[in-house]
Amino acid sequence: MTFAEAARHLADAGIEDAAREARHLLALALGIPLRSLTATDVPPDAAGRFAGLVTRRAAREPMAYIAGHTGFWTLDLEVSPATLIPRADSETLIEAARAHARDVRRILDLGTGTGALLLAALAEFPDAFGIGIDLVPEAAALAARNARRNRLADRSAFLAGDWDTALAGRFDLVLINPPYIAQADIPALMPEVRNHEPLTALAAGADGLDAYRLLLPRLPALLARHGIAVLEIGQNQGADIATLAPLELSLVEIHRDLGGIPRAVVLAPA
Repeated sequence: MTFAEAARHLADAGIEDAAREARHLLALALGIPLRSLTATDVPPDAAGRFAGLVTRRAAREPMAYIAGHTGFWTLDLEVSPATLIPRADSETLIEAARAHARDVRRILDLGTGTGALLLAALAEFPDAFGIGIDLVPEAAALAARNARRNRLADRSAFLAGDWDTALAGRFDLVLINPPYIAQADIPALMPEVRNHEPLTALAAGADGLDAYRLLLPRLPALLARHGIAVLEIGQNQGADIATLAPLELSLVEIHRDLGGIPRAVVLAPA
């Protein structure tokens, strides 16, 4: 398969910017960074690897799963189908934490996945120690590897368990990126998401609010008196979260992402 054939194959599969994605796949096949790729000739010894990678991407497997890693905040993170792929929109939670958290020594990340939120927060709050919890043992193990990968293992711990009951204690910062997509909206997601990322990390009941109903009543017992909780939300869910929050919590801010969409709810003890 030539480079031109690969680009056409990806375009026919509905991949946007197919030529650039073909370049990325060729760099992966060659084992070099994309920035080091100076030509698009496919060497014979890499042709089989390149064709295999193109086939996977044409089947709409996410590029991050094919590459095995992705960037988030200042980190480079290993990814796998056991977890959602960290998205730039979720960096809004770190921005909100930087704006509102103070004297951060203890951080809790509920549903840690790759560990992206916890590790990014630890990078921003150098005096803090963090705990990440995920129901999926493979995800907790992956997050621990990412802590080592980013030299944050000595300031973090990862546990497998139910995120609403696995831990007691009070924290200065609680980060949560729960499932928040309504079940009826799942079929409309991009094939990369719908067919490859874990459904349990996406769908949250008929209205997308089931995880919030479970977690919000637990937050008062987890927050220090000066602490804050930062939760990722879907579009137009901010008012619902404010309504579902118990009386012991007050709404501090709804922080918007770079696209102007409300993305992070900041709550604090009332």
